[in-house]
Amino acid sequence: MTISELKTARLLLRQWRDEDTLPWAAMNADPAVREHFPSILTYGQSAASLVSFRDDLDRRGWGWWALEVAATGEFVGMAGLDPVDSGLPFAGVEVGWRLARSAWGEGYATEAGHACLDFGFDVLGLPEILAITAAGNERSRAVMHRLGMSHDQTADFDDPSVPPGPLRRSVVYRIKR
Repeated sequence: MTISELKTARLLLRQWRDEDTLPWAAMNADPAVREHFPSILTYGQSAASLVSFRDDLDRRGWGWWALEVAATGEFVGMAGLDPVDSGLPFAGVEVGWRLARSAWGEGYATEAGHACLDFGFDVLGLPEILAITAAGNERSRAVMHRLGMSHDQTADFDDPSVPPGPLRRSVVYRIKR
């Protein structure tokens, strides 16, 4: 399948490149970026995730895209769509994002999220798209609200992949076509 690239006024969502590995790994080693995850990632874990993202894009044509500022080519994170992990109490496709701290507060997550939602609804024909985050992740929840998503409290769950503690409770947001 042809890999889809998404463009917005300021961003390019594209296939991952080898040169993304170092900034991606640095981002995932930043405790502030990983605040709502159980741990930071090692260089090897980040590199392996990049390979997985690249393979998914090659196979499906969509997934977790590398995110760059169009005007400068600066890598600032990732955004995209992905099937919900098996083992969760629901199924579907989720939208998500993760940005380097230097890119926070620029509106990039919302801009990329809108592009992903448009792609999911207009190209993939999805009837609904989900977003999932740790209950305490107020920044991501604010993006979900800006995207027009609604909190589905009946779907909130304890993430089985997260050790017991304050990060285990996850919230689910939804938006229909």
